[in-house]
Amino acid sequence: MANNFTSELTQFITQYKTENPDTEARQREGRFRLWDKELDAEQQDGFRAAQVAQDPYVYYQNA
Repeated sequence: MANNFTSELTQFITQYKTENPDTEARQREGRFRLWDKELDAEQQDGFRAAQVAQDPYVYYQNA
């Protein structure tokens, strides 16, 4: 593939980011809102303690 080839998608993203320079800041804000959360260690321990072991073969019914 030629070194000077740029796909249509890459061209679109480059153009979009040029026209909307705050895009990356908005992406970081959205990520922070949804994913970057502080976890409560005690609550996580409780979740782990409450887990139930899964059967080795879940599609087989022991009747």
